[in-house]
Amino acid sequence: MSGLVFGCIAPHGGMLIPRIAGPDGRKALATRAAMEELGRRLEAHRPDTIALITPHGTAVPGAFSLLDSGRVAGEVGGNGRSVTVEFRVDNALNAAIASLGRERGVPVRRIVRGTPGDPTSCLPLDWGAVIPLWFLGRGLNPPPRVIVAAPHPGLDWTLYAPLGQLIRLAAEGLGRRLALIASADLGHAHDPQSPYGYDPAAVEYDAASCAAVREQDLGRLLHFDRAWVERAKPDALWQMLNLHGAIDGQGFRGELLSYEVPTYFGMLCAAYEKVS
Repeated sequence: MSGLVFGCIAPHGGMLIPRIAGPDGRKALATRAAMEELGRRLEAHRPDTIALITPHGTAVPGAFSLLDSGRVAGEVGGNGRSVTVEFRVDNALNAAIASLGRERGVPVRRIVRGTPGDPTSCLPLDWGAVIPLWFLGRGLNPPPRVIVAAPHPGLDWTLYAPLGQLIRLAAEGLGRRLALIASADLGHAHDPQSPYGYDPAAVEYDAASCAAVREQDLGRLLHFDRAWVERAKPDALWQMLNLHGAIDGQGFRGELLSYEVPTYFGMLCAAYEKVS
């Protein structure tokens, strides 16, 4: 079967990776275990390509960006304790997504270094891509190719689900087995000592997002109150809408594997697989 075979919501806190976690790592053991489970499930579906949508990637005004070098690579950590990932890019899938975007009015721009597909050209990955890919895809054999997308913050919310649909349709057209990762952390305003301070909206937002997963209704995120979301300070809603667009009407069911707030932001892990 080609097309979307697996989807997930995966957080990107550095404390999840033992090598770089430091003392904070023991605060997020449930999420780490859930990320490992997501990795096992993704591997079982044998994807040809992994599509990852990150909130921290290269932003192109008025569009979704796609990294379109021959390779992508990234590193997180420091002081001799870092982790790295590197993948070949599925340039043909990028081209198909961009073409569908032009046909359907979804703004997509490819970011190119050198010639698309040239293995000597490489673009950097941000932590929102590196950390999920360290758990989901790094150890697969044969290694999958990837596409990495990122939104511009000013995009209309109604464009996010259509991008997810385009990614799925493009994979179907090329006969790719596709896994889609929505890289997403929930509300960032859980701690008054944090960079974002405290706002009860973060607790409320996280509860509403978990409920949307449990009740198989990611589409309701599109109707969340904008001012309330801004108070909660998530970087999750938009990638979850991308995932919604990819799975909508395709017979997928979500399973919430974990939720915890080990620091000032919430982290949710959820797997989406087809119901047999």
